[in-house]
Amino acid sequence: MKTKIALAFAALALAALPAAADTKGGIDQAMLGRLKESYKPDGAQKALRNAMNGTDIDKLAQNAGALNDFDTSFSHRVPGKGITNQKQSGRCWLFTGLNVLRSQIMASQNLPELELSQNYNFFFDQLEKCNLFLQGIIDTADKPMDDKTVDWLFSHPLSDGGQFTGLSDNLMKYGIVPASAMVETFSSNNTSRLNRLLSLKLREYGLKLRRMKADGASAKALASEKEKMLQTAYRMLAMTLGEPPMQFTWTRRDKDGKAVSTRTYTPQEFYREMAGNDLRDGYVMLMNDPSRPYHKLYEIDYDRHVYDGKNWTYINLPIEEIKAMAIESIKDSTMMYFSCDVGKFLDRDRGYLDVDNYSYGDLFDTDFPMDKADRIRTHASASSHAMTLMAVDLDEQGNPRKWMVENSWGPGANDGHLIMSDRWFDEYMFRLVVDKKYVPAETLKILRQKPTLLPAWDPLFAPDL
Repeated sequence: MKTKIALAFAALALAALPAAADTKGGIDQAMLGRLKESYKPDGAQKALRNAMNGTDIDKLAQNAGALNDFDTSFSHRVPGKGITNQKQSGRCWLFTGLNVLRSQIMASQNLPELELSQNYNFFFDQLEKCNLFLQGIIDTADKPMDDKTVDWLFSHPLSDGGQFTGLSDNLMKYGIVPASAMVETFSSNNTSRLNRLLSLKLREYGLKLRRMKADGASAKALASEKEKMLQTAYRMLAMTLGEPPMQFTWTRRDKDGKAVSTRTYTPQEFYREMAGNDLRDGYVMLMNDPSRPYHKLYEIDYDRHVYDGKNWTYINLPIEEIKAMAIESIKDSTMMYFSCDVGKFLDRDRGYLDVDNYSYGDLFDTDFPMDKADRIRTHASASSHAMTLMAVDLDEQGNPRKWMVENSWGPGANDGHLIMSDRWFDEYMFRLVVDKKYVPAETLKILRQKPTLLPAWDPLFAPDL
């Protein structure tokens, strides 16, 4: 009886669909019938369907053979300085950059331990991004709301994600402080609510600035109104993240924990004494984007954190050239800012990234043949997460077998590190920031090119989270 009722309802549903003659590109009754006819599961497929109804796809697609011979040794490794945890925030780019800097400071200053305050630099990152949005709205106020740039600005008023140039502009302007000088808060560890409220306020303010400009407001009046708006943003940030210190007292300790000296610093003084290097000029941003010509310089508009800062500007290179620089850096005990599409083929239980971890094609009786260039063009893949590249395992011929990064997800498999096969590195690595001393002279010459300016909505704009 139940079967007859179900068939009756199915017949009514099919009858309600438009006839073939009335359909222009839609699914008509005849097509739906053909689609239904094409799916004729046999006994094994029915059993698989039942399993998939109540099981994680990754569990069923996991390649059992790939679980064997998982080697965690590395021929070249920069010693880690302790795993950090970004918690429920998109601050991976900030954690990564500060972890790279921390490693350099600990080595150069002979410090037994050091953790820098992510919250301190995050406060100024969010304040600067508010200003970037508001000034961008003023700059484009003469354009219609459906202009591509205006629409993009209102679609992306604020984010807690970012990239290396945002880090370098931030640190060179505001300096750094130890973690004890500005501790984490609930909202710094859980950024979504603050991000939504600030974004809502910014969109409201954006409309107000556009109306003022349309009513003939002067540049001075718009600048004055923008500053009042930033006062509100500052207050919201201070109430949730805490107010950044103008100066702080820090005690240097030796390897036994004994106090050596105590001094009061400004954040800028602390950066100059502890690090001192110019992050804006001493490093080269590299990208592997096979959808565009290699050995060219590119710049992405509005891909920055500070209005008067620098857009993400990078050299696009073949993956093998990027690997060579990464290997030289690791051999010289220098960590690097690295970002990738971390969600693809990630086995979280083992902390391992490999294209053979899962056989999705076998599971669904199809294939997924797009290469890296096509995945970029169609928004199927882009940089999504930044980590600290710190190890490579080379074979007897000097070719990489696998790589390792220091992650910012707290403790986990491999003591909080992720290991990636070299094949995965080829397919899902996107950005690497390298000290200029590891970059060949011919590659450095590319920096003299006038960069090709890409729009803010370019597929590779996506910030690292």
